[in-house]
Amino acid sequence: MRGVSPYIPVAAEQAGAFLAQRFGDAVTDVEPIGHGEWSKAFAFRRSTAAYVIRFSEIDEDFAKDERATRLEHAGLPIPKMVERGRALEGHYAITERAPGGYLDDLDENQMRRVLPSLFAGLDAMRVVDVSSTTGYGLWGADGHGRHPSWNAALLAIAEDLPGTRTHGAVPERMRAFEAGLKTLESLVVSCPESRHLVHSDLLHFNVLVDEGRVSAVLDWGSSLYGDFLYDIAWFAFWAPWFPAWNGIDFVRESATRYAANNADVPGFAERLRCYQVHIGLDGQAYNAFRGRWDHVDAIARRTLEVAAQG
Repeated sequence: MRGVSPYIPVAAEQAGAFLAQRFGDAVTDVEPIGHGEWSKAFAFRRSTAAYVIRFSEIDEDFAKDERATRLEHAGLPIPKMVERGRALEGHYAITERAPGGYLDDLDENQMRRVLPSLFAGLDAMRVVDVSSTTGYGLWGADGHGRHPSWNAALLAIAEDLPGTRTHGAVPERMRAFEAGLKTLESLVVSCPESRHLVHSDLLHFNVLVDEGRVSAVLDWGSSLYGDFLYDIAWFAFWAPWFPAWNGIDFVRESATRYAANNADVPGFAERLRCYQVHIGLDGQAYNAFRGRWDHVDAIARRTLEVAAQG
């Protein structure tokens, strides 16, 4: 799917016209929101209720969001999917609108206040029942993962398979990618064949916070089946991009929480390092697909920094 646009270029007037046609005069206050890479989102009101509509060329992410709402667990707030279908030469999905602002915009004190709720959400994801599905790694609209094992899912980062969304995206500046890949291959043996629900994109404006608590977890398009520590590694890897949180050590905070709960997490450091390297490799490939070479270079430096920590 190399070359697919990030989203259909829908203007607010087009979104409003579609909603008016779909729901009549009850629709008001249509305005663009969000920072989606693969969809364009608009908030709107229908009578007294608040909703969000997204438009995209790709339906799979919307299907995953709908499936995720069925996996909802106490402590894991996911906006209810109202409907999805075809519109404007693509696809649309409407969800209830959750209150709050973006996690990414918090300062350090606000983030510290949210951490207990954030970790509670991660704990909730860890115990979601995924036994009705199979496979590891990225899962599709049918709910099944694409790989036979977690280790295979991690090592597949080296493959550039036709038909995948970012096919053709292996970075041209291969030296850093190959160095990171060697580290990944040496660490993957430390990773258990755990099979939990993993969001795999809990930054980049995908978490809403209201009154010091997580109010919504959005966009399950990147969700995986695998080791629950992957979501902790996500915060650890991307932390340098959030200077307001420089005083927060996400690895230490999570280790402290597991210790307080008497949770045994063998190979904790090695697993987190492995997943951070994987996140870095994936980030390089994705930004190469987008042609953002300054991002590729910055992420490559971060990946090599994490790889060298051993």
